[in-house]
Amino acid sequence: MTTRIRAAKGAAHARLMGIGAYRPSRVVTNDEICAHIDSSDAWIRERSGIVSRRFAGDGESVVDMSVAAAGKALAQAGVAPEQVGCVLVATVSHLYQTPSAATSVAHRLGASQAAAFDVSAACAGFCHGVALANDMVRGGSATYVVVVGVERLSDITDPTDRSTAFIFGDGAGAVVVGPADEPGIGPTIWGADGSQLDAIAQNYSWLEVRNLPEVEWATLRIHGQQVFRWAVWEMAPVARKALDAAGVKPENLDAFIPHQANMRITDAMIRALKLPPHVPVARDIAESGNTSAASVPLAMATMLETGEAKSGGLALLIGFGAGLAYAAQVVTLP
Repeated sequence: MTTRIRAAKGAAHARLMGIGAYRPSRVVTNDEICAHIDSSDAWIRERSGIVSRRFAGDGESVVDMSVAAAGKALAQAGVAPEQVGCVLVATVSHLYQTPSAATSVAHRLGASQAAAFDVSAACAGFCHGVALANDMVRGGSATYVVVVGVERLSDITDPTDRSTAFIFGDGAGAVVVGPADEPGIGPTIWGADGSQLDAIAQNYSWLEVRNLPEVEWATLRIHGQQVFRWAVWEMAPVARKALDAAGVKPENLDAFIPHQANMRITDAMIRALKLPPHVPVARDIAESGNTSAASVPLAMATMLETGEAKSGGLALLIGFGAGLAYAAQVVTLP
């Protein structure tokens, strides 16, 4: 008789149990950005909705910020570090090929027995992490999972590049995903369009940085109009599919929390989704800039802190960015 592998048994459902955020202390205004590029505060506000952003300094590494945000999330969730089965860190700005940021974060949190790895899906990374954590909890490979979205994009932004210098900011947001009696995380609609790899990309590989004498450093480059068109036309259908998969109508939402890429993209998605005026929409980009993988959890934390959204409410999350990668799901707010 052939011995059969025993299947793992997980929780029936999963939910977001706690959230934490870390924002660097240094506030960088548009006027400071414009000292290095031919632009103005008014132009930046009109084109992006950004008023200021945070830049990390000494003692605010990707790992430092992740630990701070994750510690807050664990405290709110009432989960001890030793109970954590996995730590996922979504980022594109941890400038080490190996080891992962997640292994350092897990160690510093005291989650010494946890699995740990990074997720590289750019601005969609946090929503990817939530999807993976949901599957882990329900699949039995972890009881509690810490998901961090974190970026220190100021390290890989050219302050003299007019197309990107004003866009990016730094920060970290984290959630704890754990077991629930009823569904707290809806099905994830995700994917990638590799035909548009060049839309948002690092301009040189690290190999080219080493080998080409004329290259001092690698930085991010964006084809803004290409990204804008893709986000406006392609992401609204993804958001609708996530709502349909969760069995939730736009008017039933208590919050819409899209990736904070550009205020005009957010406004276009609101129109495309026919979102009712009573549904609050995250606009954290005004004070945070585009923080890539950190933008969705940071925006979520802001809405909960200000009372704009309430714990237990339904929120539609969607992340989209370099790849071009995307992911969306409906969640119950922690």
